Amino acid sequence: MKKEHTDKFFNRELSWIEFNARVLHEAKRQDVPLAERLKFLGIVSSNFDEFFMVRVAGLKRQAQAGSTKKDIAGMTAQEQLAAIAARTHQIVSEQYGCLMNDVLPALAQAGIVYVPSSAYTPQHRILLRQIFDNEVFPLLTPLRTGGAEQPHLNNRKMYAAFKLAHIPDIQTISEIAAPEENPLAIVQIPTALSRIIWLPAEDSVQRFALLEDIIAEYGTALFPGYTVQEKLILRATCDAAFAVDEEAGDDFIQAMEEVLVQRQTSVPVSLMINTMSSALTSELMHQMQLTEDDVFTVNGILDIPSLTQILEADAARSLAYPPWNNFYPVLLQKGEPLWDILKQRDILLHVPYESYEPVISFLNDAAADPDVLAIKMTLYRTSGNSPIIRALENAAHNGKQVTVFVELKARFDEKQNISWAEQLERAGVIVVYGIVNLKVHAKILLVVRREHDGICRYIHLSTGNYNDKTARFYVDMSLFTANRDIANDATQFFNIISGYSAIQTMKRLAMAPLNIKSQLLSMIEREIQQSTSESPGLIMAKMNSLAHHEIIEALYRASRAGVRVMLNVRGICMLIPGVSGMSENISVISIIDRYLEHTRIFYFHNGGSEEIYLSSADWMPRNLDRRVELMFPVIQQDLFKTIKSTLELYFSDNCKSHTLHSSGKWTANKPKDGEPPVRAQETLYNKYREAANLAEDAIPLEFIIRRSN
Repeated sequence: MKKEHTDKFFNRELSWIEFNARVLHEAKRQDVPLAERLKFLGIVSSNFDEFFMVRVAGLKRQAQAGSTKKDIAGMTAQEQLAAIAARTHQIVSEQYGCLMNDVLPALAQAGIVYVPSSAYTPQHRILLRQIFDNEVFPLLTPLRTGGAEQPHLNNRKMYAAFKLAHIPDIQTISEIAAPEENPLAIVQIPTALSRIIWLPAEDSVQRFALLEDIIAEYGTALFPGYTVQEKLILRATCDAAFAVDEEAGDDFIQAMEEVLVQRQTSVPVSLMINTMSSALTSELMHQMQLTEDDVFTVNGILDIPSLTQILEADAARSLAYPPWNNFYPVLLQKGEPLWDILKQRDILLHVPYESYEPVISFLNDAAADPDVLAIKMTLYRTSGNSPIIRALENAAHNGKQVTVFVELKARFDEKQNISWAEQLERAGVIVVYGIVNLKVHAKILLVVRREHDGICRYIHLSTGNYNDKTARFYVDMSLFTANRDIANDATQFFNIISGYSAIQTMKRLAMAPLNIKSQLLSMIEREIQQSTSESPGLIMAKMNSLAHHEIIEALYRASRAGVRVMLNVRGICMLIPGVSGMSENISVISIIDRYLEHTRIFYFHNGGSEEIYLSSADWMPRNLDRRVELMFPVIQQDLFKTIKSTLELYFSDNCKSHTLHSSGKWTANKPKDGEPPVRAQETLYNKYREAANLAEDAIPLEFIIRRSN
């Protein structure tokens, strides 16, 4: 007899872990190029780092405080930690099996060979010992770990650990000061040196050694008077779940900088080691106050993300995906400002298929145009050496009134955002450091321009950050518009977040935490009311994560009313689909491919009067309740049709999509017998490429003007 399904929500953390398992699935696929598989393996590690630094660290604090509070899925912090440990150990084991038994051997066949210390030839040893003595040894600082001299491990840095034995009758400072039996020393692997040490090429094969292997191999030289009994390489992930004092006032930047310092030397949350050594591992666990669940022993190379340096080798050029270009939007002309075209129509930008250049040009034109009076925008994350920052500086130098809302609390980008904020202030930009207790996560740019018929306002709204680097591999949509209602709403938005403004009703924009959630709930309820058996309602939504219990409950009600709910959720999904009497009309897919899916698109059938919205917000408590976000409608019909067809395409993907089942298991989709393969990202790339080719081949119209003599 089939067990009745009584759960209503998946656990948030376990759902996220399954997202990382889907990333690992791409690394394990034989039809993915080798270089890309190595990158996916690195993404798995980077994802887990952040997960442990923030989410696991937070759960550990709860458990250590003795909390018995249960989450929405009915699990205590301790129960979650146990489940997390079991699943992450399984995934990390699969990850390293893929790396050591599949990807590295395949790279070796392709001419890129990792040489571990056990395989050093006599010639290798001569060369590597010279490198160690001349270039590495002077940088190393061995640290005692006994007694009160416990060194702080820097977060996500690698160390070599050595278990030592004192040679009798040889005098050392340590033996004089505080004799120890079998002391333990650690040495940080220098970050100033390249981790990849290329060995002389032979027979067109490029071989490399690793810096940490060389240090472990020749580290005895660091301890005259001692022998090395055991050694291993370790890497700790530390607690980074520190909150800044929101009431710091004028000292807010200093308070944020103190948080960054804490993050580098905080307590370890997990430990990864490359060798099973019971005595050495036990001592490290004791010193770091970690349990067996917290320790990952891998038979392989630590810090996989930095291993991708090997892809710079000549032999790796053919091992990546064929390059996908991005194309300048066919409706725009390079070098021509958008002012005139935006008076006539809205422009949709779909990166990375289309170039991000129009956004940068839009800002540069605004900075240089003598008729532009003011620029206002939000910045959450931006790139190093950002052209966005340079354009804003130029605008201020040119006498524009420039106001920028820099969100310093963008986790792991705080240091860079502080730097940009100070740089902008020096240029004369008015910088607002977000809002107390709320993150400004909205992505909006407003340009105010004096024209012959009065003041005109031009707006750019986006689902993604103002970051030219991530725009090369994050899929996002953005809208350029001069729509008067949206312009009025944009002006109100900036007044609300910058000063003391009463909450005002907006005609087109919805803003969290004020009314995005209530508007979404209202539209779901409207779909329920309009749905009939003859004409069932339809909701299609694409987002990064779905975790808001009120939204999930509303979607369950919609399913019970016969509304078809199609969800494309890249990461966390706490909704349980396919449960009879609760969610049988809800389906959930997820797509992992060469580009990171980041677009938030929400479609409502609305009894035939269809609506589509784009947003900076996922359907999560933090986005809808604790952040400043924007949701905006797509009004222009040709853009509406483009976005709807794109959304439908994602749900037809049978090459790179996964389906979520009520058990919590995700299965990779494959074309059925006789069914053509559909890969959404490839289809979209080909669409934009063909449009660009057609535009390039089009014969420009020639107008012959006849003049009278």
